[in-house]
Amino acid sequence: MKQLLRRFTTRAELRRKVLHRRARLSGYRLPSFGRRLAPFSRDYGFDRGTPVDRHYIQAFLSRYATFAGYGTGDVRGVTLEVGGDEYARAYGGSIERLDVLHATADNPQATIVGDLATGDGLRPGVYDCVICTQTLQSIYDVRAAVATLHDILKPGGVVLVTVPGIAGAVVPDRHLWGDFWRFTRGSLRRLFEASFPAENVEVEGFGNLLTATAYLHGLSAEELSAGQRDSHDPRYELLLAVRARRAAE
Repeated sequence: MKQLLRRFTTRAELRRKVLHRRARLSGYRLPSFGRRLAPFSRDYGFDRGTPVDRHYIQAFLSRYATFAGYGTGDVRGVTLEVGGDEYARAYGGSIERLDVLHATADNPQATIVGDLATGDGLRPGVYDCVICTQTLQSIYDVRAAVATLHDILKPGGVVLVTVPGIAGAVVPDRHLWGDFWRFTRGSLRRLFEASFPAENVEVEGFGNLLTATAYLHGLSAEELSAGQRDSHDPRYELLLAVRARRAAE
C-alpha cells in the first residue's frame, strides 16, 4: 500500500513539474496581448523593470568584460563609449582613460563632442576599445560611421556594437537626430566587412518571437522567465550585436 501511494505521489509530482515547466516556457506569467492597439508601456519597459533589449546588451557586453587582477577582456586600455559611460564602467576593469562621445554638448558626461559619420572631433588610432550601443540606427550615413569606428581604433583594437533588429520607433532619437535603420545579420556583416577584415567580424542575434512581442508591448525582462529570454530564434531577432577587431599592424 505504501509503495502504491509513493508511486502515485511520485507521478503527481512529476506531472506538476512538467506542467509547471510547460507553463513557464509558454508565457503564462505575461499579461495577455490580445488585440491591443497600444503597448502596456511606451517607455520601452523602463517603468516596469529592465527593457528586454537592455538585458541582451548586458549579456553581450558581459562576455567581453575585463576584471582587474583576474582576466583581460576587450573593455580595457583607452576606451570610448558613445552616449554615456554606463557600460564601460560596468564591464571595464583595466581602463586607463575613458572618453564619452556625444553629438552635442548637452550631455554632461561627454568628453568629446563629435560625429561618427564625418569623424569630426575624433582622432584616428586612439582606442583599444569602443562601445557603441543602439546608435547606428540614428545615423543615415551608417557606412561612414562604421568606417570611423574602424579608424579610431588602435591596430588590434575592438569595437562592440549593438543595434535594433525588431523595434518600434526610437524616441526621442527620431526627433533629435533621426531614426533611419533596422538591421539583420546580413546587413551588419556586409557593413562591417567593408571596413574590417572579414575574419575579424563576429555577428550574432538575440531574441525570439515572444521576447520581440514583449519588447514591442513595453514589457520588462523581469516579466519573462530565463527560459523565455534565453531561447533564440534567428527568424525573430530583437537585437543584433557585432564584435569587430581592427587588423594588428
